[in-house]
Amino acid sequence: MAKATAAGIRVGIGGWTFEPWRGTFYPPDLTQKRELEYASRHLTSIEINGTYYGSQKPESFARWREETPESFVFSLKAPRFATNRRVLAEAGSSIERFFASGVTELGEKLGPINWQFPPTKQYDPEDFGAFLKLLPPKVDGQAIRHVVEVRHASFAVPGFIAQARAHGVAIVLTDKDDFPHIHDVTADFVYARLQRSSEDVETGYAPKALDAWAKRARAWSEGGAPGDLATLAEAPKKAPRDVFIYMINGFKPKAPFAAMALIKRLAGG
Repeated sequence: MAKATAAGIRVGIGGWTFEPWRGTFYPPDLTQKRELEYASRHLTSIEINGTYYGSQKPESFARWREETPESFVFSLKAPRFATNRRVLAEAGSSIERFFASGVTELGEKLGPINWQFPPTKQYDPEDFGAFLKLLPPKVDGQAIRHVVEVRHASFAVPGFIAQARAHGVAIVLTDKDDFPHIHDVTADFVYARLQRSSEDVETGYAPKALDAWAKRARAWSEGGAPGDLATLAEAPKKAPRDVFIYMINGFKPKAPFAAMALIKRLAGG
């Protein structure tokens, strides 16, 4: 079972079905139907990828809820049909279908929804603002947290920070060289997707890098901001925050080991 990390900090991976994890992260004799059960007891969160490509069934969300520990949290990638479009203001029907698919069956284990945009999508304040207005603050009486993953350099401006804050929407923080590095806190949580895991390092990230991310996560959780990450706008009022960190790509076979190493540091190990 994963040790509890600092309050409000969860660390995980993207998905749980990946053949190279079998016999490395997963024991050789573990059946595939028990992989989520295993992963959720060594990590503290998972970002579900399948929801990006198509609808899942309510029964699936309910089953995932039941297979995982009480404190576990899932984040979901929102459907590409809502974000991979020329006019974002027209995404309303796709957003409604997504939330009607049964995501709230996850109950208290439902974490943020990640709305990922293609690298070609440029910042249009009017259209992007119209999209943010479509994101529901509640579904079936359950509060919903939203985070946007923007991948075009045009978003790295103070106006975008102000717009996201006005809607209480977080911005994905990444360490990938090809994407804009936006470190500003714009919601009551921070959401990082780290993509530099290396094949040559046992834990994916070098010890010093993991130490740095642990220090940053604690700073965000305590309501502050890391001193080594530049921001585009003035820092918001200090307040405790939840933090979600996912080891996504780079050398993906190392992702679970990077996540577990970070969890160990945050637990004081």
